[in-house]
Amino acid sequence: MTPAIFGLTGTELTADERAFFADADPAGYILFGRNVANRAQLRALTDSLRAIHGRDRLFICIDQEGGRVARMKPPEWPAYPAGELFARLFEVAPASAIQAARLNAHALALDLAEVGISVDCTPLLDVRQPGAHDVIGDRALGEEPLRVAALARGILDGLRAAGVEGIVKHMPGHGRAASDSHKELPTVTASEAELETDLAPFRALAGAPVAMTGHIRFTAWDGDNPATQSPFVVQEVIRKRIGFDGLLLTDDIDMEALSGTIPERSARAIAAGCDVVLNCWAKMADMAGIAAALPTMTDATAARLDRALAHVRPPHGHDPALHAALLAERDALAAPVLAAA
Repeated sequence: MTPAIFGLTGTELTADERAFFADADPAGYILFGRNVANRAQLRALTDSLRAIHGRDRLFICIDQEGGRVARMKPPEWPAYPAGELFARLFEVAPASAIQAARLNAHALALDLAEVGISVDCTPLLDVRQPGAHDVIGDRALGEEPLRVAALARGILDGLRAAGVEGIVKHMPGHGRAASDSHKELPTVTASEAELETDLAPFRALAGAPVAMTGHIRFTAWDGDNPATQSPFVVQEVIRKRIGFDGLLLTDDIDMEALSGTIPERSARAIAAGCDVVLNCWAKMADMAGIAAALPTMTDATAARLDRALAHVRPPHGHDPALHAALLAERDALAAPVLAAA
């Protein structure tokens, strides 16, 4: 198995993609707006991916956080709020905020499960910091680490209630970045003592089955390499200090924070200790280059992948009554914040 997650070009598989995926046997797939038209189409697409591999439990992920990061959009699917809503509610009613986050995630995951998506690239455990770039912004669950962890745990529980797994991101923390890693490499100069704030939510949820790295250089740990490609950050900070032993994905390896060819970037990430490379743009030459450049998935990574999918349920039908009830209860709990908006 190739330790990579690949993207697709459109709303159905091309013949070249089908043949390549069957041969490369990637760890999984990621979907974007270009892959999404409607419920029937999306379910057919994920069914075709599972058919290639002959298994119901397949790592098929999507960025469906809510707010401005949502690939499945109205009118076909409901709009969900960004993380900031739950952070604001926590200020006035902590227990209600955690429950509202859980209910929201459960409803969202019902949408995903219906169309055969098994993993959602959420929640963010990035602690929001004043003056940071808005690439995180209202996506964050707050500015206090243990509140972030409490809300994120509710989100993970809600996703899992519908048979969908979450991904905690962006290890070891994106909340201080002063630039957008999609466009350039952010450098964080905070001290190790200051960075304890960033690590705290990840430590609290170190038992999560899946995490994603951030393409950020932390001078306190490694002045040369972004976290994704830093053996010290991956092996010492993420694996030891945070204590994370789940499946570690890179953020999108195409992002401009990284340098070198796509296969070179991928090989450096795996050599640093990441389990799986995330490649989003579905460029056949890049995907073939990654498959050629990377070693076969290790037994340790294969075991982590199996654990990551342990609670995933095969695609199942939508329950409109349950979905409506979850959203109604969420809105009732969030009423103090919604009324003030």
